Amino acid sequence: MTTHVSPARSSRSPRARRTGRAAALAAGAVLALLAAPAHADVPEGWGGQTEHSSLDVLGALGLFVGAPLLLFALIAVAVYLPAMVRGEKLLPDHSAGEVQWIGGPRQGVAELPAPDGDDSRAGGASGRW
Repeated sequence: MTTHVSPARSSRSPRARRTGRAAALAAGAVLALLAAPAHADVPEGWGGQTEHSSLDVLGALGLFVGAPLLLFALIAVAVYLPAMVRGEKLLPDHSAGEVQWIGGPRQGVAELPAPDGDDSRAGGASGRW
């Protein structure tokens, strides 16, 4: 004999579901009406009859090129200045030919104990017979 398990049904009644759907639709309609533009007059000086000052080429370059470059430079200074003040190296020295071990000992493999000693923890699951 097999037992059929039906999917879990909502504990809410159909009437409660219909009421919830109607409330969601009504809330959407009310929000759409509230978001309608206000019917106010345009303040003086904002209207279309006043002349707009045009932006010359030098001003446009300053705004669209100079401002982002200035922001980039300020962020770079904010990132690198604390490390420079502490005297840290900003770039790794690849001229020595050393291998970089991320997350390993700072002095490289020289800090690790010899793998063939009894106190070594290097390699494998350290099984003993």
